[in-house]
Amino acid sequence: MTDHHPSSAHHPNRFMSPPAIHYRTATSSEDAAVIQIHQDAFGREGGAEIGALLAAMLKDPSAKPLLSLVAQCDTDLIGHVLFTHARLSPASDASAVILAPLAVLPEQQKQGIGSALIDAGFERLKQQKIDLVFVLGYPDYYTRFGFQPAGRCELHAPYPIEAKNAEAWMVHELTPGAIAACQGTVHCCDALDKPEYWRE
Repeated sequence: MTDHHPSSAHHPNRFMSPPAIHYRTATSSEDAAVIQIHQDAFGREGGAEIGALLAAMLKDPSAKPLLSLVAQCDTDLIGHVLFTHARLSPASDASAVILAPLAVLPEQQKQGIGSALIDAGFERLKQQKIDLVFVLGYPDYYTRFGFQPAGRCELHAPYPIEAKNAEAWMVHELTPGAIAACQGTVHCCDALDKPEYWRE
């Protein structure tokens, strides 16, 4: 009597690796898909607001030069991050961007995709000679990428941050020594320049 065991010939997907995820620059034709990622990721609690903000930032001349990156699996876009132009006052030779927003589709979260998007962004920003990256977010998450409280470095947010959330306003230097070489207030693009976006 012959034993019959399932084989890869009968089950072609059995030993296949998961589809590779590629990280690349988004195109303007993908704006709607990118906005949808954020709406889905933030859901009812903020998806519509984040989607509208992102749409405005992508079209805002003062946000440029910007860096818009997507995570793509097969033909599907599953994550996105945006870095937009920022400037310091008093004027500084340091070049800066603000990271916002970042989103990964709910079913794809907790797989390192958001982290990979940030790392891919840092690599491209270094190539563009960007010195500083700012973010308003969760310290437990962003400190793993080398972010530190910006207020302690005398680098202030566009709007005052409540004392209880002061640690959420953070900076990361892509150029060693850039933080020590400047101080002042960070100014964001016009679309993001509203106090309600700076309440963490």
